[in-house]
Amino acid sequence: MRGICDEETVVLPMESAAAAAAAALSDGVGERKRKRLRVTKTAACPQIRSDFFDGLPDDIVLTILAKLCATARCPSDFAAVLITCKRLNRLGLHPLVLSKAGPKTLALRAKNWCDMAHRFFRRCIFAGNVEAMYTLGMIRFYCLQNQGSGASLMAKAAIKAHAPALYSLALVQFNGSGGAKDDKDLRAGVALCARAAFLGHIDAHRELGHCLQDGYGVRKNITEGRRLLVQANAKELASVLRAHKPSLIKPLLWKLDDQSEEKDVLDMVSDPGSDNTIGSALWSDFGCNVPARDAHPVNKFLVEWFKMKGGGPGQGLRLCSHVGCGRPEIRKNEFRRCSGCGKVNYCSRGCQAHDWKMRHKAECAPVERWMDQAGIDAMVDDGGADNGDVGGGEAVNGDGEGDDQTAGIEGDEEGDEAEGGGGAMG
Repeated sequence: MRGICDEETVVLPMESAAAAAAAALSDGVGERKRKRLRVTKTAACPQIRSDFFDGLPDDIVLTILAKLCATARCPSDFAAVLITCKRLNRLGLHPLVLSKAGPKTLALRAKNWCDMAHRFFRRCIFAGNVEAMYTLGMIRFYCLQNQGSGASLMAKAAIKAHAPALYSLALVQFNGSGGAKDDKDLRAGVALCARAAFLGHIDAHRELGHCLQDGYGVRKNITEGRRLLVQANAKELASVLRAHKPSLIKPLLWKLDDQSEEKDVLDMVSDPGSDNTIGSALWSDFGCNVPARDAHPVNKFLVEWFKMKGGGPGQGLRLCSHVGCGRPEIRKNEFRRCSGCGKVNYCSRGCQAHDWKMRHKAECAPVERWMDQAGIDAMVDDGGADNGDVGGGEAVNGDGEGDDQTAGIEGDEEGDEAEGGGGAMG
């Protein structure tokens, strides 16, 4: 009996369960129960259908966004992330991310300037972004007519060893921008230029070389000045070679051992129909065709800003004639003028050297300049040209091709080897 009872206790429940299941399937109740069970299981375990992004810690997402913000090719690359979802928008505006924003992330077009963009730059500055300090400082100083705030922001960037900010402040000191003609501080400009050159800024290196060569704000040292000019050219050539793909490096190499090969190489680089065309070229003092370096995004902003405003700052003020600069005069006759034609103006010797090689060398010619009475009165009121004339690209350092004769100043063959874009600084 004990064995039978035990067998029944095991078998009967199985039979009853099978019978219950069969009855449930017959009237459809089991199907509804299974559906309810599936819903209950999914609701109890939401991680089954969740996004893996939600499981990433904020620290990892911040690291990824900081890397993206530093290496973005344009502002839209970073903006596209901010509008993806609320979490990315919140983390994308974190100070850790904004502090890493690079120049291309902040490369705003002048036509897109608005209060929202201004606030974004301010958030980047509060996060400690040095590039944002320099960019907004330049915009305020030259575009928004707020020289005090702009110079302060550039000074903050310069304190943190930002080379472009140091160079821009040097030009402000050389030209006396934002003040009177007597506010120029040449010694301070040379010191700022030297610091920027030490940090690797090519234009500052060239400017410092001209200052030493001409004795402008520092004791004259022609040998040291020409050495710095040669170094500036070497750095410029190296930067161009790094910036272009390897297929363009070979045409850039100079061929000093064979004049015919050199001519063929230069023709290939300059020929618009060639596959190796590099576009607008800058004639290097090393004897090779070198394309112009890309301008800083804030300089492109300045060029576009004043183009939108009618092509100039207005009220008798002039823009720097170098197409990649965009700096305007803050007061009349602030910039240097070409002594050959009197038609172009430059904020610095670096801009003059670039423009002479790229464009003005072929255009500069002596012309008889006439001033109307209003122009004479304006010059008398302002004390004349603040920085004097610059030679037509070759006032001090001749080009060796006879073009310097058009400027009315005799050339210097040794200066041609050092720097082809010299000019007298007043």
